[in-house]
Amino acid sequence: MHKQIKDKIESYPKIIIHRHVRPDPDALGSQLGLKKILQDTYPEKTVLAAGDDDEAFRFLGTMDDVDDDDYRGALVIINDTANLERVDDERYEKGGALIKIDHHPVVDEYGDIQWVETHSSSTSEMIYVLAAQNAGWKLSEEAARLLYAGIIGDTGRFLFPSTTERTFEAASALIKYDFDRSAMYDELYKTSLKLARLKGYILQNVTVSDEGHAAIPLSKEVLERFEVDPSETSQFVGMLGDIEGILSWVFFLEEESEIRVRFRSKGPVINKLAGEYRGGGHPMAAGARAESWEETKRIEEQLQSICREYRKENG
Repeated sequence: MHKQIKDKIESYPKIIIHRHVRPDPDALGSQLGLKKILQDTYPEKTVLAAGDDDEAFRFLGTMDDVDDDDYRGALVIINDTANLERVDDERYEKGGALIKIDHHPVVDEYGDIQWVETHSSSTSEMIYVLAAQNAGWKLSEEAARLLYAGIIGDTGRFLFPSTTERTFEAASALIKYDFDRSAMYDELYKTSLKLARLKGYILQNVTVSDEGHAAIPLSKEVLERFEVDPSETSQFVGMLGDIEGILSWVFFLEEESEIRVRFRSKGPVINKLAGEYRGGGHPMAAGARAESWEETKRIEEQLQSICREYRKENG
């Protein structure tokens, strides 16, 4: 697979790299890290990163201005995206060939080459392995910084079960490069005062059922009260995992036309439930969409049932 990807890259003079909407550190780290590796290894090629910029992650880098003409005869690579609906910038279809690189369970099968490793902690880890195993590929300090950020983000600083021996081997290799890890951590985990206050609201209002499930609804009114945009709440999704008694939890975030659903778990498998509501993801971390608050009640009831069954099976 690595050789197929390398051969495909070497056969195209222009490469455009995409990732999913509302990017996280892994989406951006793998996208911009791969871009930097290819620019350094193949300076004669044009390598572009497509998608919208995210103000919260500008410290990782920014996107390129990509014209429609750029796609003519270009190789398109989509990173960290299980389903086509979530690809940032629909023009990915205009390229001459398509490669999928992802670590999520398969939702949509797409691409002339599909490299999917669900056992990988992150797509950034996969990009590191790809670079390490392709002789002659150049890994700079900047590329190492980006890939390390992606691994840190998707493993929760190596706390999540997806962290493996290979993850630590990749991280060990990447920190040998001279980039400022402390500055990266500061940017990844800094919290504004308004978000800190919203965090307090969440902790004050969370309730835990006997089955071990929890749900936090964040309506437009609540978000407006704290002057927080739904996209700014992503850093809170894992915070309930430290609370004793919680097995799985869900955040409901009201946006303009739908309610975004974010699941997390410490045991019960929740990605199948997400799949029932226009979403998907990993067994312990997934997302979906609800069309109404009535539908969120059904989601919560199903999550409660999943937690109940998990407790029966695991004592």
